Amino acid sequence: MSESTTPRAWRVVLEKIESDLLEGRLGPGDRLQPERELATTLGVGRSSVREALRVLEVMGLIRTATGSGPTSGAIIIATPHGGLAQLLRLQVAAQGFPIPDVYETRLLLEEWAVAHLATRSDPALDEARATLTAMDQDGLSVEDFLALDAQFHTRLTDAAGNVVVAATMAGLRPTIEGYIRAGAERIGDWEATAERLRHEHHDVLDAIEAGQADRARDLVRAHISGYYGDAGLTDPARQN
Repeated sequence: MSESTTPRAWRVVLEKIESDLLEGRLGPGDRLQPERELATTLGVGRSSVREALRVLEVMGLIRTATGSGPTSGAIIIATPHGGLAQLLRLQVAAQGFPIPDVYETRLLLEEWAVAHLATRSDPALDEARATLTAMDQDGLSVEDFLALDAQFHTRLTDAAGNVVVAATMAGLRPTIEGYIRAGAERIGDWEATAERLRHEHHDVLDAIEAGQADRARDLVRAHISGYYGDAGLTDPARQN
């Protein structure tokens, strides 16, 4: 059946990508197939692929970049967690949230997540560990490092198993990524900063696996607030 006789062919693309996200075949930091490959694989036209990608971008699930280099194409930046995440993304898109408010909310959610994981006898950290293995590779661009960083934090909050926390983090992700990327441009010695962030990520996971809830909480707070300072932003707690 040709695309012209297939009603809403872009939905085929949308549903396939969302299914891959929900079932874990795709996750934050992963890149989608090029438009031509997606069109061929799913039996639709490239216009339908582009329409589906536009919808996913509006939803805040992907970010697209033009060109032909390694950073071009569509990259996953969040996973779908239902209406709450979409509502928050729409709120951010419409008028935004103050960055200090997002920062404080992120601290609350991630501190809870790592402490909760540390109380489990067998926390699900395989995916987070896999992300750190990818982050330890030499020669990562700043863009790729930050994409993996977002993936690491998303996988931690997802692993905690609270869908409201996961959805809230997904909804706030565009604002979080915004100040993280802006901050990277202000850092003079990126290589030293990236190396420090890698160590901090490993320390957080080690504390979780050791069942040290208070230490995991303190480490993730120091990690997030440290980069917030690197980005040239003032910790709201220090303004009180």
